[in-house]
Amino acid sequence: MNKVELYRRAFRLLGNFTPLKTDCGVLCGRRCCHGDADTGMLLFPSEATVLPVREAGGRRVAVCGGRCSRETRPLSCRLFPLFPVPDGRGGLTAAADPRGAICPLVRHAAQVRFSHRFRARVAAVGRLLLCDADCRAFLEHVWAEMADAEALRSSLTADGTEEKI
Repeated sequence: MNKVELYRRAFRLLGNFTPLKTDCGVLCGRRCCHGDADTGMLLFPSEATVLPVREAGGRRVAVCGGRCSRETRPLSCRLFPLFPVPDGRGGLTAAADPRGAICPLVRHAAQVRFSHRFRARVAAVGRLLLCDADCRAFLEHVWAEMADAEALRSSLTADGTEEKI
């Protein structure tokens, strides 16, 4: 399957499901939608977008000015604040992405009741993406970044859940 069809399938799987049963953007003023020239969302391999794109560390990043059509959001935006991750049993699950500390749902993930349907869809998208060699390599790289981010967060907090101040 080519990348266009792969991402179409991923978008269909996610549909209109969202992290919470309500609009989570109301909680934080839609922080994840306010990018600038230095921030953005990673694009998956060969993913197209209508948003401006820049290079960051050898990877393509979609830069959002705060407004876009929900139907044209890149895959990373549609998955956020969760990401498909290995479950330790040979499968995938959806977990809060520690790289997304801008999101209060990520910072308080242990207390948040993410939509079960959204979590399931994020994991299903991960399984779909693993079928593509480029996407598999991308996911493995992101998983390593997530592990690094989590290790850093844990080293900066007293018990892994509360900020040291």
